[in-house]
Amino acid sequence: MPELTHLNAAGHAHMVDVGAKPDQKRTAVAAAQVIMTPQTRDLIVAGGLPKGDVIAVARIAGIMAAKKTADLIPLCHPLALTAVEVTITPSTTGIDIEARVQTTGRTGVEMEALTAVSVAGLTIYDMCKAVEKTIQIHNIRLISKVKE
Repeated sequence: MPELTHLNAAGHAHMVDVGAKPDQKRTAVAAAQVIMTPQTRDLIVAGGLPKGDVIAVARIAGIMAAKKTADLIPLCHPLALTAVEVTITPSTTGIDIEARVQTTGRTGVEMEALTAVSVAGLTIYDMCKAVEKTIQIHNIRLISKVKE
């Protein structure tokens, strides 16, 4: 069984020391789905919601969230991100979200990618809750994690 690196010998949580690791290019891709009625999805696409452009706001929220991940997740290292791309696409079940995050550093960016899609999904929920009460955020997941 793999060892939990965020626990010290006494079993207490701590931030992992990555100081001896070399800088490497790191990329992570995460995804999520926001499930809603076709009517709500169509309102988003048409720009017909009172709070404004849902897709643009959710995209920016996801980018901002990736940059703030270390402030939200207690044991995450603060990272200098070199790229964050959030893609939001209407689908048959609602809205699909994907985030691609990059850095050159000593630790991966999967938490930043997962945080980006999570906050983008929450933003969509927030902007649409007045017109639909049954929206669900589903299937938040890491698609890939690459170290070069």
